[in-house]
Amino acid sequence: MSQTLIVNARLVNEGHETEGDLRIRDGRIDAIGRGLAAQPGDLVLDANGRRLLPGMIDDQVHFREPGLEYKADMATESAAAVAGGLTSVMDMPNTNPPTLDSDALEDKYRRAAGRMWANHGFYLGASNDNIAAIRALDPLSAPGIKVFMGASTGNMLVDDPATLDAIFRDAPTPIITHCEDTPTIEANLAAYRARYGEDIPIECHPDIRSREACLKSSVLATSLAKKHGSRLHVLHISTADELALFEAGPLVRADGSRKRITAETCIHFLHFDRADYARLGNLIKCNPAIKDAADREALTAALVDGRIDVLATDHAPHTWEEKQRPYAQAPSGLPLVQDALLAALELVHEGKLSNAQVVQKVCHAPAQLFDVAERGFLREGYFADLVLVDDVAHTVRREDVLSKCGWTPFEGTTFHSRIAATWVNGIQVWDGKQLLGTAAGQRLRFDR
Repeated sequence: MSQTLIVNARLVNEGHETEGDLRIRDGRIDAIGRGLAAQPGDLVLDANGRRLLPGMIDDQVHFREPGLEYKADMATESAAAVAGGLTSVMDMPNTNPPTLDSDALEDKYRRAAGRMWANHGFYLGASNDNIAAIRALDPLSAPGIKVFMGASTGNMLVDDPATLDAIFRDAPTPIITHCEDTPTIEANLAAYRARYGEDIPIECHPDIRSREACLKSSVLATSLAKKHGSRLHVLHISTADELALFEAGPLVRADGSRKRITAETCIHFLHFDRADYARLGNLIKCNPAIKDAADREALTAALVDGRIDVLATDHAPHTWEEKQRPYAQAPSGLPLVQDALLAALELVHEGKLSNAQVVQKVCHAPAQLFDVAERGFLREGYFADLVLVDDVAHTVRREDVLSKCGWTPFEGTTFHSRIAATWVNGIQVWDGKQLLGTAAGQRLRFDR
């Protein structure tokens, strides 16, 4: 494998920004320092003061394979991911068939081999009747167990109290939850249907998928985790109301101990609010719903004080045609992996976060929370998953979208930065304009 020496970079890592150089050798970070001398065989790249970050680790994506490949698949979505500076992803189990046992889990790893541009892990899903598979899960085979908290309208929505109690008591990995209370949502939807029929305005979405539904479910999840001492990670927090459930401060404390209950928000909750439904309509319909500007500001503040530990995407593509349907028939979800890191770095340009804080939330914290081995940091000996960021204006265009769905809610947005290069396992796979080489993603290993 070729060697690469990146010189004159601004390294952002573990709370600091430093000028320096970084050498890649045999897929790993071989050396970090100042004034590193080129060695025979080195390909030298002058960063010219641009930021060099660890690759983003996205703990929440829906790549839709198997079963929904008409709208996305592992190859297309991971290509979009590395173009956006995401070098590792963790994919959700609500596919067709759902990932409810070890055979289905291993099938997804087989599908990913040689096709995923990014490193990858796959969650095992929970249902009302697969507690035996959950108990038997090899904790080294999956980042966690995904639980859809709510009433049972399908096999992956877990509502049986005894089953929930058993999952939180016996899960051998972190538990990852989608927290919305389905009975509350169904009652809200019925009320809006009584008022509007099938012509419900999209602006009603945050009132149907309401803050009360989110809070009720998050309270249940955190109470179960406290009862059993579970490791719980609550996904896509969308309301200010839920933030009181979580502890401020660092994920890993000074004494080396780690929070048992953690929270995450997603990039779209930090860039859109209720006012944007008039402009973007179903394109920003997602579950949980994008809510008010006050929620957006509270979530950003919670990233700073540590009540929210992780910033992710919940990348969930649907076709353009599906998104043009009336509100009740249009599916929920946004394609986000290609724009998410730039959108996060926009918060730096706005003075709301520092570069180091962004790296903590999108690189370090996911690695720590899920026990990802040898990734998420700029450290000698770690895998060389790297992103070079150039602070030049970049306008998002539909023709540049690599996701199979072919659109993005950020179309027309001008960011202050662009992704100049991405390396996965030491191999450059993106040069700022196009993919390079072949898919180099590896199966994530978990140090548990």
